[in-house]
Amino acid sequence: MPTLLGTFYFFYFAIVGVYIIFMPKVLAMSGYSASEIGILFAAGPLVRFLLPFVFTKGLKLSEQSFNAALLITIVSALSFFFALDNFYQLLAANIGLGIGMSLMLPYMEVISLQTIGKEKYGKIRLFGSVGFVLVALVLVKFLSSATVALLFLVVLSFFTSVVAFVIAKNTNKKAEQKEEVHNDIKLLGDWKLWLGLTLVQVSFGAFYNFFTIYETDFGVSLDMTIYLWSFGVLAEIFMLFFQGKLLEKNLLLILQITAFATGVRWFLLFLFPQNLPVLFFAQALHALSFALFHSAAISYLFYLYKHKSLAQQFFSGITYGLGGFSGALIAGYIYEIYPKYLFLSASFIAISACGFLYLWNQNSKMKLVV
Repeated sequence: MPTLLGTFYFFYFAIVGVYIIFMPKVLAMSGYSASEIGILFAAGPLVRFLLPFVFTKGLKLSEQSFNAALLITIVSALSFFFALDNFYQLLAANIGLGIGMSLMLPYMEVISLQTIGKEKYGKIRLFGSVGFVLVALVLVKFLSSATVALLFLVVLSFFTSVVAFVIAKNTNKKAEQKEEVHNDIKLLGDWKLWLGLTLVQVSFGAFYNFFTIYETDFGVSLDMTIYLWSFGVLAEIFMLFFQGKLLEKNLLLILQITAFATGVRWFLLFLFPQNLPVLFFAQALHALSFALFHSAAISYLFYLYKHKSLAQQFFSGITYGLGGFSGALIAGYIYEIYPKYLFLSASFIAISACGFLYLWNQNSKMKLVV
């Protein structure tokens, strides 16, 4: 099972790499305007945010609905070939891919935590980071036309779905199906926790969308900026491999520390945008602000709530969906009006996230020291 799970993460995040790194270029090559591309790429996060609320109304993420999501993923990826010249058809394809992948990952995260545990999760999840980097390095050498990128998208979607299907078939889901009857997730009651988790991702809007532009505007070469990106991913992989012992500690405390480290990271980018040693140190903090934060968050929610699959859906939808969407918009406006203060604002948001996680009253829930 660990081998299959590692293979799933490898292919899944390779799809993410194709989608976020190369698809914007494909659409630009196909004649779409910046505003149209923005609308198309806003569809995915929006779907990811809205989808969990559907499951609070009685719909269950069962093996049958999961298999349907796999089929939707393949069909949507394939439909990009036929929809490329039509904006509304392409929007429908983006929405379909968003639905399929938004259902797929939380389901597999629950399986991972149930079968291998949080201590070994990082060593399996790191294959996703490897897949993301490899597809970027390979596809950049072969991206001669839109067809090449779309072919990668279809093939990777097919292999991801096949591996996910095999994993689901070989996993006992009886316990999860039983617990899904009761929804114990109270977003309003636990708002400090969810707001803290979300604000961390909001702060990432500046990094994911403007880091390259920000650094090159300050005179850092594009090649060096790419090295900085790559170094951050290497730090992420390192942490995912060695984080097992850390996840045996107080998970809420880890979330507070990693949120604070994220704020420090953005503040360093604000103060020293041209200082390469500081920039590389800031990128090394990606090990904390992304890798350890993500693993601690999904582990904390896994043990905090009985409705485990829905908890993972909400984490994906609210933090990465709504948080990513809001972060991109906020960062865009700030960079347009006050570009110098982009990462100062991101630092403030991340420190605020740490504050809400500190204020979260864990006494009303189980204190997770495992």
